[in-house]
Amino acid sequence: MKPVAGAERVQVWLADSATQAESGPTAPVEVWGLSPAERLCRTLRTAGVPDAQIAKVTSCPPVAPDGPLLIFRTDYVFDERLTRVLLEQSLERSSVRSLALVDPETPATIVALVTTGSQREALLHCLTAPVGDGQREHLSCRVPDDLVPAYSSALRKYDPPYLLRVCAASLTQVENRMFRASYKGITDVVTRWVWPLPARAVTRLLARAHVAPNIVTGFSWMLVGLVTWLFLQGQFGLGLVGAWLMTFLDTVDGKLARVTCTSSRVGHVLDHGLDLVHPPFWYVAWAMGLAGSFAPALIWHDPAVAIIIGGYILGRLLEGLFLLTFHLEIHSWRPIDSFFRTITARRNPNLILLTLGILVGRPDQGFWLVAVWTICSLGFHTLRLSQAAIQRWRGRPIRTWQEVGTPA
Repeated sequence: MKPVAGAERVQVWLADSATQAESGPTAPVEVWGLSPAERLCRTLRTAGVPDAQIAKVTSCPPVAPDGPLLIFRTDYVFDERLTRVLLEQSLERSSVRSLALVDPETPATIVALVTTGSQREALLHCLTAPVGDGQREHLSCRVPDDLVPAYSSALRKYDPPYLLRVCAASLTQVENRMFRASYKGITDVVTRWVWPLPARAVTRLLARAHVAPNIVTGFSWMLVGLVTWLFLQGQFGLGLVGAWLMTFLDTVDGKLARVTCTSSRVGHVLDHGLDLVHPPFWYVAWAMGLAGSFAPALIWHDPAVAIIIGGYILGRLLEGLFLLTFHLEIHSWRPIDSFFRTITARRNPNLILLTLGILVGRPDQGFWLVAVWTICSLGFHTLRLSQAAIQRWRGRPIRTWQEVGTPA
């Protein structure tokens, strides 16, 4: 995400919490390998707040009387969208009343304040004691749903923002909720229904071992090369084992980046660039393995190759055209589009067809199944693009069905 414009002007204070682990009075509870305070600092840095503007309340750094001040409790984990909105609110605040973010489970508990330097002393106690009705008159109290829309366009799903108190007893529930929030709502059948449980377990291990997401992505790149070579050699079964492992790691690296707040531009390019580029190489390598020849001229005479590679390119172009025209991803328009994304001719559904071919001892038929399904998917998306164009022409808006608040 882009930094919040003007975030470098906001002074952020972190109010120490009493969150403790059961094993000892000084051990912090870590969520996905990070203390809530460090997680918050990472989120703030990503949003554009420099380290020099982040300090603990106990250090009482100077702040201009009319300067924007944002104060967080550090015994909560905040949805990244909440943090960014609070930063924006601190820069746009014009009301004489300070904004208070309250815990929806215990409305008398304030967990964050958007205020100014002149109000800090009068309001700091609100973070450590329940807020009465008399104090509320001087505050604009809001819950997360008041500030952040439930629909997340980045993850293509209906997902209300979370605000979770951290303690040793609730750690598993907190981590599970954050992991669910990191998952895309509209994706293929394997990623959505097969990988979540094992991916969560592996992500938890990697997070606690402080393994960087880019290292996982690096292994994915290595596996892509290995799988391509195995397909070229006609070792389709072994190659599919590596291919499925690669798709699993492709799920893990993104989730690891999100839950540990370590997303980066380089990681984004490496991950999404790999997703975009490697499938055609696998398909060509499979065809070469079937032909027993590395000569490209022999391969391109196979109509299945032309259909699969050409269909892959055309499919991506159709998706890009829909997004460019309607400012909405084609898979997010209507429930049928979201459903079809689970089975459309992308890498994972195609791997299912190739695996079926191997299981019946006919890798060539598996390849032809991919070609046939590519044609079907192209036909469906072409039809949907045409229908959207007609609807726009008739003056009806094109928007995602999830914006009305229906969970995916």
